[in-house]
Amino acid sequence: MLVRLENVQKHYKQFDLNCSLEVQPGCITGLIGQNGSGKTTTFKSILGLIKTEGGSIEILGKNPRELDTEDKKKIGVVLSDSGFSEYMTVKDLITVMEKLYEKFDRKGFEEKCRKFQIPGNKRMKEFSTGMKAKIKLLVAISHQAEFLLLDEPTAGLDVVARQQVLDMLREYMEEEGRSVLISSHISSDLEGLCDDLYMIDQGKVIFHEETDILLSQYGVLKVTEEQYEKLDKQYIIKKKKESFGYLCLTNEKQFYMENYPELAIEKGNIDEMILIMIGGE
Repeated sequence: MLVRLENVQKHYKQFDLNCSLEVQPGCITGLIGQNGSGKTTTFKSILGLIKTEGGSIEILGKNPRELDTEDKKKIGVVLSDSGFSEYMTVKDLITVMEKLYEKFDRKGFEEKCRKFQIPGNKRMKEFSTGMKAKIKLLVAISHQAEFLLLDEPTAGLDVVARQQVLDMLREYMEEEGRSVLISSHISSDLEGLCDDLYMIDQGKVIFHEETDILLSQYGVLKVTEEQYEKLDKQYIIKKKKESFGYLCLTNEKQFYMENYPELAIEKGNIDEMILIMIGGE
């Protein structure tokens, strides 16, 4: 196991984290949830940046606080609330990276900067939001890291920039033995990228599933109150009250399609699932 969290706890005045999740080698695992749901707190716990108050964390086979310099070089990180000095240029950044990482791929880094039209001599404070996001990810993947931990890397980006970031991740994963843990509140970004998805709400993981199973077997039933009363509910995970009746989330879409052909049944999509899981009962 590359990363494992078991009942990791962190208490704040207005918020409690109690989180369990795993990242398998060779996989992209997604953590989805609303802003403020606990994604960043979870990531900072994994990196040992905040002190937790219960449970256990394992990354690269060690407790985060036991990671040595060589271990840390195997990890690439993008945190949503961190970045580089506004006065640095990309050329300054290259100098720093060459000193920090023996495996820094300067040639590949410069090629990607040209590809994404990131200037070498401009200071970071002159960069657009998209440029800043892309340079953070380029730095994370440029030193042959085995594991990427990416907190909201597509936040605030337009559709084109988001797609470029996701394409960079797909290219990164082409090399065997690499893994990614990525968070986002933009579920469509992760739907076509991740092998499995965790959903977090108010500091707790409320759902975990392989993405292929989620997209093929899950569905949303739209039923009136009368239809709901007559429904076999053994495969209903949660329901959400609506003006017409209920939205019902199921992990056995085929069962209801075969046995209730008159019902409106939609293919599962992550956004609707989040709404039902968080707002339903």
